[in-house]
Amino acid sequence: MPIRVKSLHPLFVGSVSGVDLSGGSDRKIPGVIEAALDRHAVLVFPGQALDDERQICLARQFGPLEKSIGAIRKDRKARLRSEFADVSNLNSNNGIRSQDDAWRMMLLANELWHTDSSFKRVPGKFSLLSAREVPPAGGETEFADLRAAYDALDERTKQIVEDLVAEHSIFHSRSLVGYTDFTDEERAALPPVPQRVVRMLLGSRRKTLYLASHASHIVGWPVGRGRRFLRDLIDFATQPRFVYQHRWHAGDLLIWDNRCTLHRARPYDDLNHRRDMRRVTTEDSASTLELRGHHDGISATHNACSH
Repeated sequence: MPIRVKSLHPLFVGSVSGVDLSGGSDRKIPGVIEAALDRHAVLVFPGQALDDERQICLARQFGPLEKSIGAIRKDRKARLRSEFADVSNLNSNNGIRSQDDAWRMMLLANELWHTDSSFKRVPGKFSLLSAREVPPAGGETEFADLRAAYDALDERTKQIVEDLVAEHSIFHSRSLVGYTDFTDEERAALPPVPQRVVRMLLGSRRKTLYLASHASHIVGWPVGRGRRFLRDLIDFATQPRFVYQHRWHAGDLLIWDNRCTLHRARPYDDLNHRRDMRRVTTEDSASTLELRGHHDGISATHNACSH
C-alpha cells in the first residue's frame, strides 16, 4: 500500500496512512515525509507502536538530535534518555507529579504558544512526539500555520517584520507562568539568542513568521513596544482560521516543522490522569541569522538505522 496523506485542515496538517514506522527503516521514507512536511507542516501518523529506540532511530534520519534541557541539571533524575524531552506528567519513579512539583510548574509553559527550542542559537527543526498514554479528556495539542499567517499580513506589516530580529529566551517564557527556578548552570547553558522574525523555507518556497512565547522583545526597539508587537503578531497568527487541534490517541505519532508552526498543549486533569508523551527534536542547520541571505531548509543526509 503506498503512503497516502489526507488533509485535515484547509491550510496545513496531513494524516498519513500506508506506512509502519515501528519496523525496519525504508531509505525512501524520510524523503517522502520531508516532502509531505513541506506541504503540510504537521503530519499525523495514527497507530504507530514505537518504543524509545525506534523513535530515536527514526528522528536521526532527519538530522542530528537535540539534547533535552532537562539533562542540564545533574541534581534532577531523568525518567527518559537525554535525547527525549519528557512532556509527561510523570516523575522519575513513573508516578504522577504532585501539585507543587517544580518540573510540573516548568512544563505549564507548554500551554503557551511556542516553537521548540527557538531559545537555542541553533533552534529546533523537526519534532517527533509519540503518545504512549493519554488522559480520558483534555491534553490536546493545537498547531498554528505561520506560513498562512504571514501570507495574510497586510503589506505594511510585511514591510515592518521583514528584517526584524527578536531575542528568544527560555527564562522569558517560563517567567510568564511564574517559573524562575533555574540554576546558574542552566542560565549559563541557555543564554538568550537572536532569531529572525521572518524566514524563507527552501522546501515549501514560502515565507513564514518565526514566533514563540520564548520571544522576549524586538532587538533595537524599546522593550515594551517590542513585546506588544510580538503579542499582536502571535494573536494574529493563532486566529481559529490558522489553527488545528489534535485529539490524541495512544499510539499517535506527530511530526511537525518548528520553522513554520506554533503549537501549545491544552490543559487536562494532570493530578489524576497519566499522560505519557515523549518528544525528540532535530536541530536546524544553523542559527536563523546565519541562514539570512539564502533559503532555510538544507536537507539532512538520511541515514538508515541499524538494528
